[in-house]
Amino acid sequence: MTRRTVPAAGLPGWVVVPAAVAVLFVALPLVAMAVQVPWPDFWSLITSESALTALGLSLRTAGASTVVCVVLGVPLALVLARSERRGLGLLRSLVILPMVLPPVVAGIALLQTFGRGGLLGERLELLGLQVAFSTVAVVIAQTFVALPFLVISLEGTLRTAGTRYERVAATLGASPSTALRRITVPLVLPGLVSATVLAFARALGEFGATITFAGSLQGVTRTLPLEVYLQREVDPDAAVALSALLVMVALVVIVVARPRRVAR
Repeated sequence: MTRRTVPAAGLPGWVVVPAAVAVLFVALPLVAMAVQVPWPDFWSLITSESALTALGLSLRTAGASTVVCVVLGVPLALVLARSERRGLGLLRSLVILPMVLPPVVAGIALLQTFGRGGLLGERLELLGLQVAFSTVAVVIAQTFVALPFLVISLEGTLRTAGTRYERVAATLGASPSTALRRITVPLVLPGLVSATVLAFARALGEFGATITFAGSLQGVTRTLPLEVYLQREVDPDAAVALSALLVMVALVVIVVARPRRVAR
């Protein structure tokens, strides 16, 4: 009996045109910026005192906010992916909300919470703690906008992994904590790494919520995106060079976070 082979499904030819337009739409501004970068002076522009101060602050605060995202976001992703309680849809919508809010609105919301006259800020002031317009405010702003990226990404990984191995471990007497540590975390570790890197990238590029909630104090709250914004008026060449630096960092992050395809 002859075995018939089913031909692989192909793409309609017409989709190539809008796909190419989409690629050009994304790539053309990046190419234009790369052309305008003053490459002979690139190193001196990105290693100026203000640029290095802003870059160092960005890396420190983005690293701190990423740690907070992991500590808070991993348990939240587990609840969303594994729990069957009512109201999870509303909770998921609340988690996603910072992803769609205009950054300046996020900054105002944080200011109304942690600012001097805010919901919690007024009480913190009585304890001698001022959050707004400090380095801590930068970390809070970055965490607020980056946390949903980690949670939603990791939740998808957890749902894809399923629960069959955890159920087997439970039948063998493993506690939920043991199953989480010995099975779940190793199973979703690549997805967790990708989600963490994405959260770091989002925190590193945060601008609107940071400038609204933390201000722009050199060495205290002026991160690299804020430095780019300020240099745009003072030194356009420096602004373009620093923008190119952020693009390079973003490309590295994308390469690290990109899921590896498994050969079939």
